[in-house]
Amino acid sequence: MAQTLIAEDIDLGALWDDPYPTFARLRAENPVAWVPAAGHFFLTRFDDVVHAERNGEIFNSTAPESLVHRVMGHAFIRKDGDDHAADRRQVMPAFSPAAVKTRWRAAFQTIADDLLDGLEPRGAGDLFTDFAAPMAARSLVEVTGLATIAWQDMARWSQWMMDAVGNYHGDPALAARGAEATAGIDAAIDAMVPRLTAEPDGSVLSVLLSAGMPMELIRANVKVIIGGGQNEPRDAIAGLAWALLADPAQRALVAADAGLWGRAFEEYIRWISPIGMVPRTVSRETELSGVRLKPGDRVALLFGSANRDETKFDAPERFDLSREKSQHVAFGAGPHFCAGAWAARTQVAEVALPTLFARLPRLRLNGPVRCGGWVFRGPLTLPCAWD
Repeated sequence: MAQTLIAEDIDLGALWDDPYPTFARLRAENPVAWVPAAGHFFLTRFDDVVHAERNGEIFNSTAPESLVHRVMGHAFIRKDGDDHAADRRQVMPAFSPAAVKTRWRAAFQTIADDLLDGLEPRGAGDLFTDFAAPMAARSLVEVTGLATIAWQDMARWSQWMMDAVGNYHGDPALAARGAEATAGIDAAIDAMVPRLTAEPDGSVLSVLLSAGMPMELIRANVKVIIGGGQNEPRDAIAGLAWALLADPAQRALVAADAGLWGRAFEEYIRWISPIGMVPRTVSRETELSGVRLKPGDRVALLFGSANRDETKFDAPERFDLSREKSQHVAFGAGPHFCAGAWAARTQVAEVALPTLFARLPRLRLNGPVRCGGWVFRGPLTLPCAWD
């Protein structure tokens, strides 16, 4: 019985290249599998992942030994219960639907228009580096309130932190870059505190200062928001553009009905979840899919696998806008549902993608697209041309 729980043959490098065949095998044969290479049990089925997300008293987020904690500090995503709720309440005024509608949507539109003013005359480029990455990073500078950071530094530091958080194989170079990124963000926070204390502006740093959150927690929470706030919108912008450009029939659907942009975004982040895994620690003995888990066991909630669970989605490997709206877990579930979901939906589905496709006539792929990752996953290149 114990031997059947072990997945010793799983190669994390192969997962980075293409995790989906391995995920499908685990869902079918070994849905709660101990993976020595990662030091975690992999939870691969939709129902198990949702159960773990909604039962924080059993599957704890708090883990001082976790890479998130070590790289970023004790942020609200690594807390549970009242501690998590208290931090989240202080963060949410910057991400509420009202704040997104009245403040951030216009800022996102200004950034998209400015980027495309520069791109349109060129006729070709890599839209990952030339549009998706600066769109996400410049938006993040606005939302966080860290106005002294150049968008290039924001993009680089976010990526370096995410690489360090996903550094389960212990690469010292990734750890060093993560430390450099967090030091740069701390300096940017320190530079903005006097200004935002004197003139609050509704940004993340501003609302946390106004709420009286201790500086240690402000630093950790801002770093976590920078990590997710760059990674998911960037990869969804590039990934959804790629999905539509690679499939003329799907592109024709959004061209005929602009109301489908929201569905296109939700379907993309189901199909390729930008945040593919979150870790948890078992606090008391429990059972999932016939496997007994004991206190202290570390589990990996694989959103990227759950969102392709054949028992929940028809032909889950296919990007399909005709799919009836389905409840994916790309934003998590339960108390840890992504705080920035409204901002991400607005940035990607209401602004970035509709503007991109409207502004660049005959937008088309102009070379191979590379993807990578399993803890975080998305395109790495998006070569395109337009008239």
